[in-house]
Amino acid sequence: MSGNDQAVSGAMAASGRARNGSDSSAAAISTKAAPDQRTFLGHPRGLAYIVFAEGWERFSFYGMQALLMLYMVGYLLQPGQIEHVAAFTEFRAVVESIFGPLSLQALASQIFGLYVGLVYFFPVLGGMLGDRFIGRTRAVVIGAILMAAGHFMMAFEAAFLFALAALILGSGLLKGNLAAQVGDLYPKNDKRRDSAFSMYCLAINAGAFVAPLVCGTLGELYGWHYGFGAAGIGMLVGIVIYLSGRGYIPADKTFDATTSRPKLQPGDGRIVVSLAGVIAITSLYWAGQTQVWNTYPIWLRDRVDRGVFDLSIPVTWFQSLDTLAVLALAPLVIWLWKRQAARGAEPRDLAKIAIGCVAFALACVLLGVSEWLSGGATVSVLWPTVFHFMCAIGYLYVWPITLALVSRAAPPAVNSTMVGAYYLAIFLGGIFSGWLGRFYEALSPAEFWLLHGAVVGSGAVLITLMSGVLSRQFAQRPIEAT
Repeated sequence: MSGNDQAVSGAMAASGRARNGSDSSAAAISTKAAPDQRTFLGHPRGLAYIVFAEGWERFSFYGMQALLMLYMVGYLLQPGQIEHVAAFTEFRAVVESIFGPLSLQALASQIFGLYVGLVYFFPVLGGMLGDRFIGRTRAVVIGAILMAAGHFMMAFEAAFLFALAALILGSGLLKGNLAAQVGDLYPKNDKRRDSAFSMYCLAINAGAFVAPLVCGTLGELYGWHYGFGAAGIGMLVGIVIYLSGRGYIPADKTFDATTSRPKLQPGDGRIVVSLAGVIAITSLYWAGQTQVWNTYPIWLRDRVDRGVFDLSIPVTWFQSLDTLAVLALAPLVIWLWKRQAARGAEPRDLAKIAIGCVAFALACVLLGVSEWLSGGATVSVLWPTVFHFMCAIGYLYVWPITLALVSRAAPPAVNSTMVGAYYLAIFLGGIFSGWLGRFYEALSPAEFWLLHGAVVGSGAVLITLMSGVLSRQFAQRPIEAT
């Protein structure tokens, strides 16, 4: 396992105590290994197919997303082009009936927010379909095909809204079910589960790092449709990898008239409500994080001096820097947690989430300070560089910890549904970030970023105030072996 593999694995392993609310070191637990089963880095072989399929799916997703805001503001929504988008007049009328009249930039920001929000809302429905009706494997395959079609449709201006719809529906079927299949590979008390989710998160970051460099460069420098086409090809690669490993991926549970479905047990309702509280609070973090893909690229384009020697850094490359910072800082964060654990001072999981919100809030404040110090001139490229490294700290303390918490604590009867429901935090944050995007033109850039610092910082306050109640709820029922 590489250094980055180990680093991200540690981030997830640290969250393994969330179910019972304890921060004491867990005793070694024997694992169940299937006989005569070849492994992948000590894990079931099916993990490799899921991880690499997810990496390519994220390549396609983030490749398109890196271009979306720049594409809309710089090309698609401009006079002479917007008229070619099928059903756009009716769509804009509906959006403005809800959010009020919008300028070109504010409209693009709201569209982006709606897209990202719905991308992370539909996994709830997709998880329910996978849990109860069509099975997780079929849901993943159908979702991947829809996503591939959506990426290729992005190459045609007229199909823009239909492309977004296909991506939203496809992602909804794929996200929660693919993540849940990682957990299906292990018994509930198998210590390898944490590092498996770590590798899954590493695949997400690897895809997110490469995508802007490839799709972003093609789209920004050579033509938008080249970038979108590359994203579609990446999705096809992910489909091939996943289908080739179906024999190693856990079989779907089937239900018929003679088979009882898993039911919620006494106490499960309190756990579900508590997880919903965590999801609601972390949506404030995602309102800021989503802005990194929303209005932030426009700020980079217009307010940052991106010249290095005689070259101008493409805006989309900063999205890769965002992921590179996560991979670079993960070993340091894990080392810190290990040192703290050795002294009995490692923060609780909910405290880590609060720390992550504080880190991101300070990153937004940093951008506000950079604007204030610039005195109206362009901002040095060093400021957004530091910003991304501070964002990475926030990500490492919020994303993997919360995902593992939901996967471990959610009752078996609704596990996929709750994993999908975790993405509701990004749904709420995405919608909110789209609404906040309208203030980019109404406020000064410094005020705009300070506003986001206040929003994310309030999440840290709320999670701190509620951590005691939430921890007690997660401790109500012990984890059963399966």
